[in-house]
Amino acid sequence: MLNAMLKIAVLGSGKGSNFAALLRAIARDSLPIETVLVASDNAEAGILALARGAGIPTYIVEEEKYRTKLSPEVETALVERLAQASPDLVVLAGYMRMIKSPLLEKFPRRIINIHPSLLPAFPGLEAWKQAHEAGVSETGCTVHYVDAGMDTGEIIAQECVPILPDDTPATLHARIQEAEHRLLPAVVGRFAGGG
Repeated sequence: MLNAMLKIAVLGSGKGSNFAALLRAIARDSLPIETVLVASDNAEAGILALARGAGIPTYIVEEEKYRTKLSPEVETALVERLAQASPDLVVLAGYMRMIKSPLLEKFPRRIINIHPSLLPAFPGLEAWKQAHEAGVSETGCTVHYVDAGMDTGEIIAQECVPILPDDTPATLHARIQEAEHRLLPAVVGRFAGGG
């Protein structure tokens, strides 16, 4: 028999605005989702404070700040902690590290990411700045499965955001975040509904 409650673990590096939007959607829409763990590679990250405030277990990934990917030992420790929490889905919400083995092997097609562009355009860091500087007429956000590449996994859903003539990178980023706060909860909600 399938578990009626989707168990998720969330990984983030920053203030946690996408995680906060997800928590609001779970409460507002009575989504059958339980957050079993929130992990961060930044001990001061706001996402950890949000999780603690909601009574959700947290885990700090101990790693050098400026490394793109985790060392094998640290990633193995993270995999072990995630395995203890036993999530059905791992959600990257502003997590600033590349995901590699053994995490990908432990959770195949069960790790998703929210990215601030219409992938495959503008992968990597500060995608809103890349889009603004490229002079394109629209960008947006993408939820995709995570694979070994940088923002190269199969696209699950996207939302477009027009680039306005008077936009700055900051105003564009703010509007993309509003779209992210709608798209990520909608996609996770679909997973909870079996979609």
